[in-house]
Amino acid sequence: MSSLLKVDNAIKTQVDAFRERITAEAEDLVARFFPKKLLELDHFLKDPIINITDLKEIHSEINLTVPDPILLSNLNDGLDAQNAKKRKLEDGGADDKVTGTKVFVMPGGMMKSNGNLVDLIEKVKPEIRTLIEKCNTVKMWVQLLIPRIEDGNNFGVSIQEETVAELRTVEGEAASYLDQISRYYITRAKLVSKIAKYPHVEDYRRTVTEIDEKEYISLKIIVSELRNQYVTLHDMILKNIEKIKRPRSSNAEALY
Repeated sequence: MSSLLKVDNAIKTQVDAFRERITAEAEDLVARFFPKKLLELDHFLKDPIINITDLKEIHSEINLTVPDPILLSNLNDGLDAQNAKKRKLEDGGADDKVTGTKVFVMPGGMMKSNGNLVDLIEKVKPEIRTLIEKCNTVKMWVQLLIPRIEDGNNFGVSIQEETVAELRTVEGEAASYLDQISRYYITRAKLVSKIAKYPHVEDYRRTVTEIDEKEYISLKIIVSELRNQYVTLHDMILKNIEKIKRPRSSNAEALY
């Protein structure tokens, strides 16, 4: 191979050191970190913070009062108001006073997020990020173990490829959990903005509590899925560790 492609010895030494480091780290992850983490997440699922039965406890009060109704003395509806204002401007009646819609201001300044859910999200997000990072390391390790392409004797290689596919799937699912959290904040912000604009519509207020409850349930499901993914990966790799590390048996081993 060296005759077909010349590789600098210094670079080759660094690459070999990288491979050895990835191998040691990945094997430690599978043997120690994965089982340890699944037990931690299983314990977390029993924590009272994630086992609230009465979801009213996670509700966040929306301090937006309903303003007094605005009475339009000279105008019948919004369309007439626009037409009347246009006519008065065209006629030069700048002295005629036209009553418009009052600007609604948040009485307490910034509208806070749901503190209960924010605290829980800040505990779950690092777990999601950790799973993504560790899966990436193990995936790289398995990919580096895949031998060169040959005709036949590829059963072990197919197991390696299945393992890589599973690790890639777990990575994608974990990344989707982060997207789900972002969508929750965006959706809630839009609803709170609607409440500020239409404070007299009760359905907007109820919808905020509904998505808060939905997000709380989703966070518990996410933690459960993270635990299950650690269990699945640990079990899958341990059961196939021989084929993953030695995908092809040598001719000498076959003879004896």
